[in-house]
Amino acid sequence: MKFCHGMIGVPPEHWCRVAVVCEEAGFDSVAISDHVLYPANLDSKYPYTPDGTPLFDPTENWPDVWVAIGAMAAVTTRLNFVTNVYVLPARNPFVAAKAIGTAAVLSGNRVGVGVGAGWMREEFELMEQPFKRRGARMEEMIEVMRALWAGGMAEYHGEFYDFDPVEMRPAPTKQVPIHIGGHSEIAFDRAARIGDGWLGLYYPAKELIEHCATLQTRRQELGTADRHFEIIASPLEPPTVDLVDELEAAGVTTILTSSWFTKGIMAPELSKAEELIHRYGDRFIRPSDATAIS
Repeated sequence: MKFCHGMIGVPPEHWCRVAVVCEEAGFDSVAISDHVLYPANLDSKYPYTPDGTPLFDPTENWPDVWVAIGAMAAVTTRLNFVTNVYVLPARNPFVAAKAIGTAAVLSGNRVGVGVGAGWMREEFELMEQPFKRRGARMEEMIEVMRALWAGGMAEYHGEFYDFDPVEMRPAPTKQVPIHIGGHSEIAFDRAARIGDGWLGLYYPAKELIEHCATLQTRRQELGTADRHFEIIASPLEPPTVDLVDELEAAGVTTILTSSWFTKGIMAPELSKAEELIHRYGDRFIRPSDATAIS
């Protein structure tokens, strides 16, 4: 099992140091979240709370994910980076492909991108991207980016994007893995059909295992079950030996976690964050024997 650490809760000016500590503690990757802005007047409903109120407020820091990943990649050697999630259809596909592809090149292919269709209509409108049919448009964007990342001249002729041959350089030497976020029926279908994986946040283990089964069934129905597929997910329970075995059997490849959220700490001081990361690594990632995970 791989382990990914979320960066939310720590001031961005400490992210480079925290990334180094995560690498030292044995984490395979870190994940960062994405928004460009937060409007003073928000009418859109957040889809992951009962009353539609976001779990964050305007004071939350949202650094540009690719600038942040570039900085963290420069101070680490093996750590991977993923977004959870990048609001892809709020962007122009060429600008997104350029930023992601450049980060992949400069990091030595240590970049993955978790994408979501987005929920904040106001953000789309301010960025001059259509909110309507954003899911279908995101699917075309993924095809466009993969074509551009393949190297050489690429052209595309779709419903939303239509262009003659162009070349984008530098191109990654490997395709950037794209993980689809969300737990709606259409999100599962999209992940099984076109994704390199699925990314899910904060589920009881039983529910997460059910989601994994849904994904596997859909992949079999679509004929994609033999394709490499990753599941990056956040179980609400601590990773005991038995739970890790269950999650691996269900198809989970990476546990996404936060060493301070699991302790009920929302915004630790840097020294405390470092301590908690190392403690999590010692207990769950590289214990001296199986009984250390409990």
